[in-house]
Amino acid sequence: QVQLVESGGGLVQPGGSLRLSCAASGSIFSIYVMGWYRQAPGKQRELVARITSGHVTNYADSVKGRFTISRDNAKNTVLLQMNSLKPEDTAVYYCNTYPLAYFTWGQGTQVTVSS
Repeated sequence: QVQLVESGGGLVQPGGSLRLSCAASGSIFSIYVMGWYRQAPGKQRELVARITSGHVTNYADSVKGRFTISRDNAKNTVLLQMNSLKPEDTAVYYCNTYPLAYFTWGQGTQVTVSS
């Protein structure tokens, strides 16, 4: 069974940057569309970016122009470069397949944007 491990979160000031990483076990990772999701306190989990096996990307309007998703199929990793962070980006960030979450959710990585 594929396991997902997210890392790279932390506390950052508004306008700052973070780079999140998602490591997936298992050789079938490369065939899936992968997404980065986030869940803020009291809110539903939402998709912020996704990437196909062929590296075609799509972003939520709220992060377009600020976040960049990428993947390395050989290393079974998905990255999320987050720039110009805003307080409203504060959330726990997760990766999983898209549109359905086929894999068990990992623990996520906390991103807090605050001065």
